[in-house]
Amino acid sequence: MTSPAPEDDRRLAALAALRDLTGRPDAEFHDGQYEAVDALVGGRRRALVVQRTGWGKSAVYFVATLLLRRQGAGPTVLVSPLLALMRDQIAAAERAGVRAVAINSTNAHEWQDVLAQLDRDEVDVLLVSPERLNNPAFREEQLPALVRRIGMLVVDEAHCISDWGHDFRPDYRRLRDLIAQMPPQVPVLATTATANSRVVADVAEQLGTGGADAGVLTIRGPLARASLRLGVLRMPDSASRLAWLLSHLDDLPGSGIIYTLTVAAAVDTARLLREHGHEVRAYTGQTDADEREESEGMLKRNEVKALVATSALGMGFDKPDLGFVLHLGAPSSPVAYYQQVGRAGRASDSADVLLLPGVEDRDIWHYFATASMPDRERAERVIAALGDRPVSTPALEAMVDIRRTPLELLLKVLDVDGAVRRVQGGWVATGEPWVYDEERYSRIAAERVAEQQSMIDYETTGGCRMEFLQRSLDDDTAVPCGRCDNCAGAWFPRDIDETATATAAESLDRVGVPLEARRAWPTGADRLGVPVRGRIPPEEQAAEGRALARLTDLGWGGTLRELFAAGAPDRPVPPQLLTACVRVLAGWGWAQRPVAVVAVPSRSRPLLVDSLARGIAEIGRLPYLGELAHLGGGPSGQPGGNSAFRIAGLWERFSSDGLAVPDGPVLLVDDQADSRWTLTIAARALRQAGATEVLPFVLALRG
Repeated sequence: MTSPAPEDDRRLAALAALRDLTGRPDAEFHDGQYEAVDALVGGRRRALVVQRTGWGKSAVYFVATLLLRRQGAGPTVLVSPLLALMRDQIAAAERAGVRAVAINSTNAHEWQDVLAQLDRDEVDVLLVSPERLNNPAFREEQLPALVRRIGMLVVDEAHCISDWGHDFRPDYRRLRDLIAQMPPQVPVLATTATANSRVVADVAEQLGTGGADAGVLTIRGPLARASLRLGVLRMPDSASRLAWLLSHLDDLPGSGIIYTLTVAAAVDTARLLREHGHEVRAYTGQTDADEREESEGMLKRNEVKALVATSALGMGFDKPDLGFVLHLGAPSSPVAYYQQVGRAGRASDSADVLLLPGVEDRDIWHYFATASMPDRERAERVIAALGDRPVSTPALEAMVDIRRTPLELLLKVLDVDGAVRRVQGGWVATGEPWVYDEERYSRIAAERVAEQQSMIDYETTGGCRMEFLQRSLDDDTAVPCGRCDNCAGAWFPRDIDETATATAAESLDRVGVPLEARRAWPTGADRLGVPVRGRIPPEEQAAEGRALARLTDLGWGGTLRELFAAGAPDRPVPPQLLTACVRVLAGWGWAQRPVAVVAVPSRSRPLLVDSLARGIAEIGRLPYLGELAHLGGGPSGQPGGNSAFRIAGLWERFSSDGLAVPDGPVLLVDDQADSRWTLTIAARALRQAGATEVLPFVLALRG
């Protein structure tokens, strides 16, 4: 490797690279940009850059890469969290003459070509996801060679290293070990726009691992976004918020993003807007990858007014002229909010940012916070189930009674902690002692509660909103912006069209969600003593059912959340819910009308289920046959467990003895559906008793 160029020559070379990157012959470095490049290239240091969205953090690592490569350094490894971000980074690299390639879950067919390019030294930047660092083949076959010849390591969205983001990407915490393996002279750059002082200190400490003698250079700039005009509009309910959106979406400048807190809210809101002539698309973690990429392109080309999105569209999405960001419901912290609104106004003089908080926000925050936190008992169960022979995730799922998604998250956390290890063929226990870090998780929980309260404080503050966000990120340069609704007065209309109010109310009053029937038995059920495998015989299957609504729905979801809240008493079905259920049944469109009603036996809400089944039977003038009989004390499967254990707890617990099951379709009634295995097993009992079809119906669909 050649010696670093003298300072003046390096600055001129860096400036030329910046102008190639931006395509502007008059481009100049922002404050701090060249200092970061010089630290990496001239000093081979470890640096943390905390700068506002749109400042140009990617310019730092692309320019530094070009200069390092000219000195004979190996390729830069860029750890990047999102596919959308990778696509934008590769496009930006090409503009600067940087040869960038990616290895991620969507391009496995290209991996061999990428590795061949690396071997021929034809790659300047290799983009990888943090999860790829723990892929056994990559970790054991490619990573050691990369570490030996790596020219620079870049960690984008580096706040994910810290506790603040541990549940978003546990694999980010693995970077500490990677950094420790690298020679001290290899520069390391971490970048983020969303970090308070605690996170900055945490990330800087982990960057110093293995090279702490040189120290970590932290370059932190003001986070004010002069182009953003912030505002908060508090509305009494979901119908009012949707009505405002229907009334004023076209008044918002350009094209933008409408954020929601749940998948159901994104899908339902997009549907409502489309039905009334607005060009929008839903964008969630459940949207097909190709469709997400297509939607991103349509937004960038201004072919849609907005994407209605969850946080799946966040870090790294780059549309410099994004005109607005609107939130239907608040994120759980000012840090998360700042990160999302940072999509807007990156290369324009003005962009509008409006928050419409919801009364349900706290409940949703609590749900996501508790769902992602590792549980001591579950963790110990997983470690105990593993040995030194690899166990696949599906097989482990059938051993520990934890559903696939939370199990995969827990395995990642335990892997990072060193208690388990992913190998070819599955997972093994390392044999290393593991202790549940009660103090750490308690601290994270307390910090989240404080962040949630800070978000409420943002909504209600009478001071400058941009200044509030800056101070929430410990930016001591914060001063009033002069543009937000508190500084300059409300810039957004408050009126709502009467027609829009009626339309929104009608949309929220929409009832009926399809309840997909189970068609196959879960893997591993036979290992738990249940003699089933493969497809469920057609003569034992339930038909597609219906739920009144999802618990997460904007409309009836609120009423159902109250009904099923922890500690809520068992009571007869409220009249308005029964009326809504009748509307679902009236619009079902079944091939043949049910000839009888049967209830699922309930241990938690017997009064609710019985009254619902009786009410439907009475209104529909159908015979109510009663509930299926409990056997062995009733079903023991618990909500939240995985499918194999649910089946084992439900198997042969239902009997139709004593019920005169007719030869025809039977309506099967329960309070809510989660895994749908209770309905599947109950329907099987009714089919075996002679019902030609079983039509499941529940009040609430979870998730």
